Amino acid sequence: MEIRNKVAVVTGGASGIGAGMAERFAREGAAGVVVADVNLERAQGVAAAIGERALAVRCDVSRETDIQALVRQARERFGRIDIYFSNAGILGRMGGIELEDALWDSMWKIHGMAHVWAARAVFPEMLERGEGYFVVTASAAGLLNIVESAPYGVTKHAAVAVAEWLRIAYGRKGIRVSCLCPQSVQTDMTRDGTGSAGVDGVLTPDQVADVVVQTMREERFLALPHPEVAKYFQAKGSDYDRWLGGMQKLYAQHMERKG
Repeated sequence: MEIRNKVAVVTGGASGIGAGMAERFAREGAAGVVVADVNLERAQGVAAAIGERALAVRCDVSRETDIQALVRQARERFGRIDIYFSNAGILGRMGGIELEDALWDSMWKIHGMAHVWAARAVFPEMLERGEGYFVVTASAAGLLNIVESAPYGVTKHAAVAVAEWLRIAYGRKGIRVSCLCPQSVQTDMTRDGTGSAGVDGVLTPDQVADVVVQTMREERFLALPHPEVAKYFQAKGSDYDRWLGGMQKLYAQHMERKG
């Protein structure tokens, strides 16, 4: 899909990857860009930098009613939605199964159900037109894992699975689905350090946007700003037990640094 003259909605659009994609969609000639974020003031700043083609909307993606309201406001302003970039995410606190249920629940909603709710809201009109693009921001942690945070790694796996299922079910009905799986990117999440995700370098949101746009043009499923992730994923599949052993070592190193 070419982005020119399309209308794009970006959640988590006030900073990081989301802001970078909103700005990139505008530079690619999008007819409209909706910058959605739980922080309306920051979203308004991104929209103001884009100009008249942008609309800022407050949206908490952990609430289906907020996503429905976002989609309604986007349609009221621009008439349609061609691209939905389901990007909002949280890192939460580091830890494992001992972390409180409230944190797990937030991540399940934001990294899992938010994509389901968004698809429910925008797929009917895309199916009617026979065209649309839906991008899920997961993480390399969704293909591999991450030793620092159990809920992050687990729920990002869910994000990949949602994107896969949508691609399987709707890929031959005109709706293209891609899944973004970067390692470390310069965002609010990495301000205090990158942890194991920074092993292959920290990219800028603009570098990530380059890969996303190319992935959308080629209509491929995986967008991998860190190409090394593909090799790690292949190694995981070719010898799962060996890969798990390597991750166990990485986890032990992480715990030594903590303790």
